[in-house]
Amino acid sequence: MKRLLQCLIACWLLPAFAHTENLTDLDEVRSFVVDMQTRHGFTAADLLHDFEQIHALPAVIKAIQPPADPGIRSWKSYRSRFVEPRRIAAGVAFWRQHRSVLERAEKEYGVPAEIIVGIIGVETIYGRNVGKFQTFAALSTLAFYYPPRAELFRNELEALLLLARDEGRDPLSYRGSYAGALGLPQFLPSSVRRWAVDFDGDGKIDLATTADAIGSVARFLADHGWIKDDPILAPASVEGEGFNELLAEGIVPKRTTQELVAFDVSAAAAPDLPAALIDLVTPGEPTEYRLGFHNFYVLTRYNQSSFYAAAVYDLAVALKEGMQE
Repeated sequence: MKRLLQCLIACWLLPAFAHTENLTDLDEVRSFVVDMQTRHGFTAADLLHDFEQIHALPAVIKAIQPPADPGIRSWKSYRSRFVEPRRIAAGVAFWRQHRSVLERAEKEYGVPAEIIVGIIGVETIYGRNVGKFQTFAALSTLAFYYPPRAELFRNELEALLLLARDEGRDPLSYRGSYAGALGLPQFLPSSVRRWAVDFDGDGKIDLATTADAIGSVARFLADHGWIKDDPILAPASVEGEGFNELLAEGIVPKRTTQELVAFDVSAAAAPDLPAALIDLVTPGEPTEYRLGFHNFYVLTRYNQSSFYAAAVYDLAVALKEGMQE
C-alpha cells in the first residue's frame, strides 16, 4: 500500500512540471534559498539564478518510483546482472591496469583490492555508466517534487552546493545518476564531502578519476568499520523452523556460529564469530542461505541491501579467481 501511494503521488506530480516555468516559483525553493543564505552564507540572488537555469525532470521521478507491484525479488536474477563474464573481464582488466593504486589502498585502509574493484564494477562497470543527469536539476526535482524522500534529497542538494563551493565549481556542472550519485563509486554529495579522498595527490578530489575513486571506496569501508582479514560471507544450511527467528533479527551480526546451532543453522568451516543469517530468495527455487559477518554488514552501509552486498562479494571472488588464472 505504501509503495502504491508513493507511485500515485509521483504520477500526480508529473503533470505539474508542465505548469512550472522554473523552480523559483515554488515557495519551498525560496525557503531553501533563505535557509542556505542564513546557515551557510550563500548569496540568495546567486542561488535563485541557479534555480532559474533548470527545470524539474520527469525522467528522474519516473526512475525513482518503486514498482506498483514489486512482487518477490529474485536473487538469481539480481546476481546474474553483476556476476557475469563481461563485467568480470572488465574488472580483471581494471585491476591489472590499476594494480599499484589498489595495493596502496589495501595497505592504507585494510580493504581487499577485490572488494574495491567489485564495488566499482557493480556501481558503474568501471566508469562506463556514471549517469548523464545534471545533478543540480536531479536533486532539485527530488527535493521539491518527490515528497516521500524530500528531506533526504534536500540534504543532498545542500551538500552539493557546499561541495561546489568547496571545489570552486559551478553547481550546474556536475553530472551523475538520477538520484544525484557521482563518479565511478557513485557517492552522493554528502558522502563525497565526508569520505572522498585525493588519492592521486593532485590537490583535488575527482571521483571521475580512478585513483580518487579507489581511495574513496576504501576509506568509506574503513570508516564504517571494515576489519582487515576478517571473513565476509559463508555458505549456511538450515533445518526445521528455528532459523526464522534469526531472519527476524536482521543483518546485524549478533550470534556466533556455535550459538546458531541452537537455531538449526550450520556452516562448514565458518569461524566462530558473530554472524547474521542472510536469506537470498529466488521465486520458485530453494532459498540460498549464508552467514553474514561484520564485514558483510559494512558492505551494506554502502548500499542497504543484502542482495547488493552479496553480489559485490560474489563478483569480488570471481575477480580474484580471474586474476589468478
